[in-house]
Amino acid sequence: MRIITGSARGRKLTAPEGLTARPTTEMVKEAVFSAVHFEVPGARVLDLFAGSGQMGLEALSRGAASAVFVENARICLEAVRGNVEACGFQEKGRVLAMDAVSYIQSSDETFDIAFLDPPYRQGLVAAVLPHVAERMSDRGVIICETDRGEELPEAVGGFVLSRVKRYSKTKVHFYRRPENEE
Repeated sequence: MRIITGSARGRKLTAPEGLTARPTTEMVKEAVFSAVHFEVPGARVLDLFAGSGQMGLEALSRGAASAVFVENARICLEAVRGNVEACGFQEKGRVLAMDAVSYIQSSDETFDIAFLDPPYRQGLVAAVLPHVAERMSDRGVIICETDRGEELPEAVGGFVLSRVKRYSKTKVHFYRRPENEE
C-alpha cells in the first residue's frame, strides 16, 4: 500500500495486520481519485472510519488543504498516526481517537470531500450518512465504500447518489448535490 501521486508519491503506508482493517485496494483508490481529482486541491477532507488513513493521506498528497482522520480501533489509530508522520502531514492532518458516529453528530466542521469506509454489513454508512451530509460544503462530495451487496439510499440530506462503481467485492457510491452532478 502506497501513496499513488503528489507530494508524498511512492510513500509506503502501514496497515494493521488481521481483520481490524480492510485497506482499500490500489485499483479502487485510483478510480476514486480519478473521479474527484479536480476537486482535491484545497479541499477540506474527512476520512471517517480511517483505518490506515490512506484515502485522506492520498488527498493531502494531491493538494488537499486539510484532513481529519476519525478512527476508534487502537491498532488502526497507531497506523494512521504513523502514516501521517511518515508522509510529513502532521500540520495538515488531525487524527481523532473516537467513534465515527459520535464525532459526526458532535462536529461543527464543514468538509468538501468525505470518505466513508466502515466495516462492511454493519449498517454504519446508513447511521452516519445523514450527519455527514449536514457537514458538507455546497460543492461537497461524499464517497462511500461498501460491500458489493450493500444498498444505500438514492438521496440523503440534499445529496443524491450520482454514481455507483463496482470493483470485485466492493462498491463505491458517490453522493453530490443535484446541481453538482457530473
